[in-house]
Amino acid sequence: MIIIDTITKTIPSREHPPSALRDVTFEIPSGAIFGLLGPAGAGKTTLLRLLALREAPEAGRILVDDLDTGALTGRKLRDLRTQFTLVDDYTLRAERTVAGNVALPLEQLGLDGAARRIRVAELLDLVGLSRAAISAPSELNEGQRRRVVLARALAAQPSVLLIDEPTAGLDVEQAAGVLAAIDRARAELGITVVLATRQAAVVRKLCDGVALLADGRLLEAGTVLSLLTDQSSYTAHALLPKVTSAPQVAREFDAVADVLLVGHATVNTLLPAAADRNDVQIATISGGMTRVVETPVARYRIGVQGDRADQALAWIRDHGGLVAVHTTAPAPAAPARHEVVEQLLHTAA
Repeated sequence: MIIIDTITKTIPSREHPPSALRDVTFEIPSGAIFGLLGPAGAGKTTLLRLLALREAPEAGRILVDDLDTGALTGRKLRDLRTQFTLVDDYTLRAERTVAGNVALPLEQLGLDGAARRIRVAELLDLVGLSRAAISAPSELNEGQRRRVVLARALAAQPSVLLIDEPTAGLDVEQAAGVLAAIDRARAELGITVVLATRQAAVVRKLCDGVALLADGRLLEAGTVLSLLTDQSSYTAHALLPKVTSAPQVAREFDAVADVLLVGHATVNTLLPAAADRNDVQIATISGGMTRVVETPVARYRIGVQGDRADQALAWIRDHGGLVAVHTTAPAPAAPARHEVVEQLLHTAA
């Protein structure tokens, strides 16, 4: 468990206003893939550097398994730093092969040649690049090169992998390859992964938990699924399909509600079952279904027609759906948008 406890940090800049983290507090469970989500200048990279113990906060604490990192000095601090690897530079050595690049940290650790070759082969298999071992970095696309960097970062066997903008500038296929490599590394090595991203889709596809940052402040943090079921959550607004409708459409129904459905059985069967059991008709006005990691999540604005419209909505709620009923023409389901959410909605996945 990593605990970020009321962290404050200011980074002076000649070209821009000072970037800062102000009173940021949240927790990262061990073994999770945790996203730091926010636009440029939110403080994500600064927070990664603090977590990597490359810098110290001006106020507050970072605790790793109840150990206050700010109280450590000398060898104890150096030993703890070895458990954290920060990936913030995707440069590879052009004169080395892919395998040679991955081997660099192993050479620095003094691992002998035979053991080094075995470990490099394992790491390249982990990131799906076994066939590229003897290739030059220039022969790979950018997404593949980033996977090589990930393999190199894992060579020293860190407990925590910190990654800055792993998919920025990549096309959909290349980004998917990078995310798959990160996911497999967590699953097979049991590490904790903390990644900083401006792309809400990265959090939706990969992360167990998220902290949403803007202008150095924490807007909200928690598990992704818990935030998605919170009607006031900015994260839900950024990750889920939008629900909208014109007032005249709402007047065509006996009841209108926004529903959130989580899980295979709920998404696929709950609305038809509610209609059948209550002898009503349920129409989808807007919204849609997406996936959060491997879990299907649907958000719909629905219209219900029939004498038992209210009972049908109550049945949906009693059987696991989250229901927000509109007694008049429906207002937007999401909270008032913070500008950070607008930026995230317009950031390419």
